[in-house]
Amino acid sequence: MYEFLFKYRPLAFEEGVFAFRPTAATYAATVLVVIAAVVTLRTYRQVRANSRPVDRRILSGIRLAVLALLVVCLWRPVLVLSQVEPQQNFLGVLFDDSRSMRIADVDGESRADVIRRQLGDESPLLAALADRFALRLFGFSSRTERIDSVGELAHDGTRTDVGQALTRAWEELSGVPLSGLVVVTDGADNADASIEETLLPLQAAGVPVFTVGLGREAYSRDIQLSRVDTPRSVLKGAALVVDVVVAQTGYRGERVNLVVEDEGRIVADEVVTLPADGEPTTVRVRFTAADAGPRLFSFRIAPQPDEMVTQNNERNVLIVVEDTREKVLYFEGEPRWEVKFLRRAVSGDENLQLAVLQRTAENKFMRMGVEDAEDLVGGFPRTRAELFQYRALILGGIEANHFTPDQLRMIADFVGERGGGLLMLGSRRSFAEGGYAGTPVADVLPVVIDPASVDDESRFFVETDVRPTRAGQTHPATQIAETEQASSARWLELPPITLVNAVRDVKPGATTLLTSGDESLVVLAFQRYGAGKVLAFPIQDSWMWQMHVDIDVEDQTHETLWRRLLRWMVDGVPDQVVADVPAERVELDEPLTLGAEVDDANYEEVNTSQVSAWITDPDDELFEVPMDWTADRDGEYRAGLTPRKEGLYEVRVEATQDGELLGSDTTYVRVAPSDAEYYDSTRRTALLERIAAETGGRFYTPDSIDGLADDVQTVGGGVTVIEERDLWDMPAVLLLFLGLVVGEWGYRRARGLA
Repeated sequence: MYEFLFKYRPLAFEEGVFAFRPTAATYAATVLVVIAAVVTLRTYRQVRANSRPVDRRILSGIRLAVLALLVVCLWRPVLVLSQVEPQQNFLGVLFDDSRSMRIADVDGESRADVIRRQLGDESPLLAALADRFALRLFGFSSRTERIDSVGELAHDGTRTDVGQALTRAWEELSGVPLSGLVVVTDGADNADASIEETLLPLQAAGVPVFTVGLGREAYSRDIQLSRVDTPRSVLKGAALVVDVVVAQTGYRGERVNLVVEDEGRIVADEVVTLPADGEPTTVRVRFTAADAGPRLFSFRIAPQPDEMVTQNNERNVLIVVEDTREKVLYFEGEPRWEVKFLRRAVSGDENLQLAVLQRTAENKFMRMGVEDAEDLVGGFPRTRAELFQYRALILGGIEANHFTPDQLRMIADFVGERGGGLLMLGSRRSFAEGGYAGTPVADVLPVVIDPASVDDESRFFVETDVRPTRAGQTHPATQIAETEQASSARWLELPPITLVNAVRDVKPGATTLLTSGDESLVVLAFQRYGAGKVLAFPIQDSWMWQMHVDIDVEDQTHETLWRRLLRWMVDGVPDQVVADVPAERVELDEPLTLGAEVDDANYEEVNTSQVSAWITDPDDELFEVPMDWTADRDGEYRAGLTPRKEGLYEVRVEATQDGELLGSDTTYVRVAPSDAEYYDSTRRTALLERIAAETGGRFYTPDSIDGLADDVQTVGGGVTVIEERDLWDMPAVLLLFLGLVVGEWGYRRARGLA
């Protein structure tokens, strides 16, 4: 309608400059019109008859408007445009060749079908572009390649990288007169790079980008597993609590099953009530990692009726289940029942080794569960290397002044630098009562140690029930039953225990998991400190949850609690050598960076070691990739690898120094096509509009794409000519002229003046 009324598209008026082109006859005609205007005014002033003053003013105004419009037309208004010279400039057209183009989300027509219909080899629009420009066609996904026709597009790319596509096309066409780039895509960019750096050279060169958005901005019916949060590695037999984010539209209130499979074996089946449209919900799923090795876990919801995209109903995650024996040191300052029952609780766990050092008299210790006859012979470790061989440390009833200042600092470094787990149990020799206030250990603890709370006259003693906080109801370390609801209920059923440490406040950033029945005292709290984690558990008799008269002899609550606490403490604690890959899955022929962190026995970074990655490919072929120190960070080594086969790769990193092995670590990476194209695959209008706006281009949809050729010719750069387009003969001018004349006549008739 706009083009019908004003002859040209709106873009022509935005880009053009308004001007007049009068001739000699224009001035003579203008004089005559001015004379006619004067006569008109004098005539209407003299007319009386039945007219009122307001009638004469209105009629004079209409007549003068007609004459003014005539004057404007006589002065020949024009629109001055810089137009691209036909066939003298190049135009790059980039087509999305990724899998998301196969999605049929508009009237059963896929996005690839829209490309073929609107810009296919026989389409009028492509012919119009070819008439005006020298076309260069590209297909892009994770890479960009030149194509000769739209028919070459396979739409099997596993990633959409708009930034690299623009950069690749610009680099190829930068040496020729370039009018612009046209990008036909849904805009579902899933590359890691930011688009800002891509747009800067295009802006500087004045190359406009015209974006054509395909697909819907929102699906009418779809379910998507947006995110699955899992650890990269766990201990064998670990009870995993995994958060799965589910989003949906069109299925509000319906109940579906979220199934978890361990390489084909169902390990969990959770019923999910879908939330309101567009609102994600987090589903907490529990299952056990029973089998050791690299395991591919599948999280999926079965496709629902009329679902528009079914490929986003499933997520596959690689989790390395490690069958190792993690060492935990428990230092107890006095004989107590806690030692016996804690050892009994973890004795059946083949992945936990609890070494107990118990003081029996001054400078005399009893050792239990040690690996070697020389372990802990001299009491608590006096060197970092001796202490740092453990993954976690439990401090029982041992006063602070038993340790030397170096040992207290070493305990703090065990958490902050080595990344180990520390737990302090309650007793008369712990926390403030043990004189820890003001020590390095107090700095790392998650609770506030107040020396004023210690009163020799009236010793603190409280018998209390225990209840989980909101965080404790969901935390994996405090799950003592199969479900969150059952776990919370079980905590309330447990018999009371006793506290002899007045621990009331936690530090900023710490989390309270368990409290006393009246919620005035802290029973279990934790915080992250440096590279590790620290827990405060000021209970002196957790063994009552095993031996109380109300506890059944077969009850496993006490064992479950301590196993999960200790497993969580050692989870993620690093070795001297830590292998690292950026993602658990990469694509075939995608460059992969292998990383390693190397420390000595004191967990100080080593820059002079010899590090190699031993790679076992999917065909069980073994080869070595040397790794080099990066020089950017102490102890950091890197190497590159480009996988040539699909399947599972084992990466074993070994570090040696002076011929001695510092350590090794093994990780895994899966080489498989990415499924990222099916997630968040709706049209990204905001991104496409931004690319067009920041480069001086325009954004289109399939419904508005017809004017693309004209717009590129108007806005584009390259070889241009100045063109003047007449405006006096616009239909809008004629309609306005007729409207004024008819309006004058109509007013006369209405007032009886005709």
